[in-house]
Amino acid sequence: MKRLFRNATLINEGRSFTASLLTSGTQIEKIYEGTDSFPEQLLSEVDELVPAEGLWLLPGCIDDQVHFREPGLTHKATIESESQAAIAGGTTSFMEMPNTKPPTTSLEAWQWKMDRAAETSWANYSFFFGGTNDNADELPRIDARRTPGLKLFLGSSTGNMLVDDKHTLERIFSETDLIIATHCEKEEIIRANRQRYLDEVGQAQLDVHYHPLIRSEEACYRSSSEAVELATRLGSRLHILHVSTARELALFRNDLPLSEKKITAEACVHHLIFSDEDYARLGNRIKWNPAVKTLRDREALRAAVRSGLIDIVATDHAPHLLSEKEGDCLTAASGGPLSQYALVAMLDLAREGVFTRELVVEKMAHLPAQLFCIEKRGFLREGYYADLVLVDPKADTPVTPERILSLCGWSPFEGHTFTHSVKATYVNGDCAYASGKLSAERPSVSPLLYTRP
Repeated sequence: MKRLFRNATLINEGRSFTASLLTSGTQIEKIYEGTDSFPEQLLSEVDELVPAEGLWLLPGCIDDQVHFREPGLTHKATIESESQAAIAGGTTSFMEMPNTKPPTTSLEAWQWKMDRAAETSWANYSFFFGGTNDNADELPRIDARRTPGLKLFLGSSTGNMLVDDKHTLERIFSETDLIIATHCEKEEIIRANRQRYLDEVGQAQLDVHYHPLIRSEEACYRSSSEAVELATRLGSRLHILHVSTARELALFRNDLPLSEKKITAEACVHHLIFSDEDYARLGNRIKWNPAVKTLRDREALRAAVRSGLIDIVATDHAPHLLSEKEGDCLTAASGGPLSQYALVAMLDLAREGVFTRELVVEKMAHLPAQLFCIEKRGFLREGYYADLVLVDPKADTPVTPERILSLCGWSPFEGHTFTHSVKATYVNGDCAYASGKLSAERPSVSPLLYTRP
């Protein structure tokens, strides 16, 4: 099938310009820069003409950190439901994390997820392999062409996958060529902080305001700095997920191109949107690990995205039922759904002048593709896969319960109206979502392929 997107504003590789884009089957065939610059006979040759004047055409977002909860936690979410939410938000490819039940810490568990995604996912897919204190012998068997990397929890979070054995860490960092993606929070500091505040309040319940004090700046910095020291000493390829503090930014560099960096960093949308001032309004709905921290931290993270200290922006989409979010800061589940509204949230920040729209596309599409060496995705280029998002910059997106596609059924953005909307999303050339509705048929999706040197 040939489809022509006519006179869209393409936002791609640092530029915004008028062009028409032709897709053929799964790929981008031709980009005609300028207004109506394509051959006139093309109008009679295409199967579908998409009038795109006034709309933005972007490459599909690539999210390197999602938790889709399947298997074992499917009352919260499934690969199908959360990939549908991602598609509605303009994310066409995802990398899912291993803390499911059972965890993805064996090749059998990893293959089960790959097979399940092939059957049910609405987006292109891949799955991190989870490291533990006792599965280092499995690592040489991992297929590096189909696996984004190795995920290590250096602080406990949802699931029991804490890796804290020093010998194991030395072995993993020295033996694998995979990207090592880390959740960095120092467990000993968290435990000490927890006991300190319990003692101070006399064992009463600790409300959510204590969450960033327990999972503190020091807990994050100590863990991240130890990971950076280990990777630097052993020459490992390290990617630190969901950086949440200003202090951690001193660990990263912005004087090298991404292709030459051995240590990279990610920020998540909720750490760029919210601060501890929002706990009074939103409570446990913005309880994440690592915690949403101070306004100063948020502003420093935004500046780091602009400067290149932070390489990519992701979601850490981690749905729970609202009933599981009840309780105090020690009992309420950490995490929440973000995929469906991440892109429009970032574009709203661009409208406010926090970022540029070109930078949003770079951090959410181009650089994830480059960082993980994903084959032929993340850019609007001839010969690349037609993973595309049409954005209407003049149509609002109200966040209401009936519009939410995540199985958990809620959003931290409920009641808010974004000033951009995702008009349509295409996966491998197939229309998967348009005008507020999923397509009647699941698009043709593919496993992500990695072409690391």
